Amino acid sequence: QVQLVESGGGSVQPGGSLRLSCEASGIISSITAMGWYRQAPGKQREVVALTTSGGSTNYAGSVEGRFTISRDNRKNAVYLLMNSLKPEDTAVYYCNVRGRDGLGYRFESWAQGTQVAVSS
Repeated sequence: QVQLVESGGGSVQPGGSLRLSCEASGIISSITAMGWYRQAPGKQREVVALTTSGGSTNYAGSVEGRFTISRDNRKNAVYLLMNSLKPEDTAVYYCNVRGRDGLGYRFESWAQGTQVAVSS
């Protein structure tokens, strides 16, 4: 079973920065994609940023140019650097990892979520 441990959320003023981290543990054969999602109160969960095994990245239009996703393949970790934060970025952020485990079965794991609050 692949588990994710997420960290780095918190409270920040508008214009500030935060860095989220997520590390996968367990027997992992390969990782197909890693990403970050968020869910604000009363809203559906939405994708924030994705990175694939091929190195491509995709961002939601609302965060492009402000957020940067990166990964460390040796640690099976993914990061989200969030700059120029806005109040509308306030949400619970979830890390997501998809791949194949040690037996070759596909898996998709979600982290527990970390709160990001942006306010003055």
